[in-house]
Amino acid sequence: MKKFEDILTLAKSKGLKKIAVAVAQDEEVLKAVKSAVNEKICVPVLVGDKEKIKKIAEEIGFDLNNLEIIHEEDGNEASRKAVELVSSGEADIVMKGLIDTSVILKAVLDKEIGLRTGNILSHAAVFAIERYHKVVLITDAAMNIAPNADEKRQILENSLVLSHSLGIEKPKVAVICAKEKVSSKMQATVDAQELVQMYNDGRITGCIVDGPYALDNAISREAAELKGIKGDVAGDADILLMPNIEAGNVLYKSLTYFAGAENAGIILGAKAPIVLTSRADSDVAKLNSIALAVVCS
Repeated sequence: MKKFEDILTLAKSKGLKKIAVAVAQDEEVLKAVKSAVNEKICVPVLVGDKEKIKKIAEEIGFDLNNLEIIHEEDGNEASRKAVELVSSGEADIVMKGLIDTSVILKAVLDKEIGLRTGNILSHAAVFAIERYHKVVLITDAAMNIAPNADEKRQILENSLVLSHSLGIEKPKVAVICAKEKVSSKMQATVDAQELVQMYNDGRITGCIVDGPYALDNAISREAAELKGIKGDVAGDADILLMPNIEAGNVLYKSLTYFAGAENAGIILGAKAPIVLTSRADSDVAKLNSIALAVVCS
């Protein structure tokens, strides 16, 4: 896949999915949901302040006839209700609206009505970059601050669910560091070595894992060749497994704001995908994220 149009086409082939939107009275969120409805990839259940939702919908020309709205003015309760719709099987996807991330995640992790699986939750972003020959997945840019090697394994395994759903049967995973050689002074390179060993031992399957890689060698065949770095992953990565949240977040925002790359992101590791976008994300990025969630739900 090269463009988000390809992902949207794939989402359409999955049939209509029901998406529960927590605290839905947000203009950008409702614009994205409207687009998703028009693209026939989802049926929304809007949970939140009904009058505010209807007012925004009228302003943006979003016809709410035949759509379910659950009135709940309290943000905490609206988040719980949206999550409960998914945990009970009445909806397939949870989407964050006008509410803090911590509130929606608290509901997701609730032992009674939440979506716990025992796996770590992690963020996965997909980018379509003009100068790269296919879409690339970046993880983790938003959830896990300083994961150790085993936590990186879980983050990687979460991302494989999405990659496989996108039709990438055996994604090439580059474990990103600041250099290509293992050094005891750089923990990320030690983690990379351990992850490659896990792959060689068969503890990580469904992909190809290699590293440590500096970013240039992971995405540029020319850079890899100049440095004499060989292997299936070199210059052709499908997944960039980042060393920590700072590196992931800076790369994510650099691609978004400097490169203007189209993107989407979801939270993985729960019983259902979670569309948890930033307030600064455009309605297009939010639509792309809904499409991603539909693809892997």
